[in-house]
Amino acid sequence: MKKRIVGVLILVCIFCLPVGSRPVQEQPQDLILGVNAAIASMSVSQQNAILAQLHAAGVRYIRSGILPDDRSVDFARRAQAQGIGIDWLVELQYRPGAPSRPWPNAFSVWGGPPLSAADPDQFRKYFEPLLAKLDAAGVTLAGFELGNEINSPMFNADFSLPAENPNQSKEFNLWDLSHDPEARQVAKGYLQYLKLLAVIKDVRSRSKLNRHTLIVSAGLVFNEAPDAPRKARLDAVSAAATLDFMRAGGLDTLVDVYGVHTYPWTDNPGNPSAAAGRRDRLQKYVLSVTRPPGSAGGKPCWITEWGIPNHDTSCPPRETDQIALVNETRSNLRPYIAQKRVLGLFYYAWLDPREGFAIYRCGHLTETGRLALAPF
Repeated sequence: MKKRIVGVLILVCIFCLPVGSRPVQEQPQDLILGVNAAIASMSVSQQNAILAQLHAAGVRYIRSGILPDDRSVDFARRAQAQGIGIDWLVELQYRPGAPSRPWPNAFSVWGGPPLSAADPDQFRKYFEPLLAKLDAAGVTLAGFELGNEINSPMFNADFSLPAENPNQSKEFNLWDLSHDPEARQVAKGYLQYLKLLAVIKDVRSRSKLNRHTLIVSAGLVFNEAPDAPRKARLDAVSAAATLDFMRAGGLDTLVDVYGVHTYPWTDNPGNPSAAAGRRDRLQKYVLSVTRPPGSAGGKPCWITEWGIPNHDTSCPPRETDQIALVNETRSNLRPYIAQKRVLGLFYYAWLDPREGFAIYRCGHLTETGRLALAPF
């Protein structure tokens, strides 16, 4: 990633620094292993306590937002001092006066403006000075990940609430993005999203420390049972159609890796038939969109969210099923990692008071977490 001659000099200087001061960015072909840890908005003392936990557990990467203030920039600096790099979950910015979905609402989806109201000028005013502050603080990031699950109504207010036809909600395909009224509105947001990615690429090209930081497309939701009846009264766009539409608009010239989310089914741990179904769905519905670096017609991916829930509240928690499923998932992922189609894995999540995915419980890293973060 570094220029050849200058890179040698930079690397010499890096290894003269104390360990905590060294940039933690790796070559793109190396597997990035990390965990979701949304702690940027916490107090400094809370952040420091969690960073110490992460460091003690050997975690080298986290997926987290970075707020546009000095305290949050210092959070990124303190994380790096602990040897922890950040996949920066970058917030979208919108045109002034854009409509906003109310929160809370009857559908338990996030509020905020629609993606179609995303504004590249407002985004540049937000992103460029914040990256300059991070550069000035000596922070080298692992990735720029713009937005989250934009093919889902949970994070994209361009979708109708309820579904266009609430009696028969739909997962839109590529054809729908040009023909269906609701899907066409979502497609307008995708076109705006590409403009924001172009801003990131342009600003990155002038960064002092982050010129080679990877650009990651928003982690997408993959439906692993597209033929099953939809129970939710909400529409969505398939992840494959989302990528195909945006690739036609230049996505592959703007990002280095695709963002992918997968939450394997948890039925019948240890059952060979259930295990085969999880393996086949991963191949057919999730990782079929990925390609090795340098391939035509696609990109490798970072799986920026994956996990196995555990709702047991005892200390220590019972983890038999989770351990079996994490080991199975790692086995399913191994060939894609070997092929360089998967270059990053971020478990969900370090802390999670609502959905039961936390791997830091009862004051220590769980066995599930140890396995999830173990090198391949």
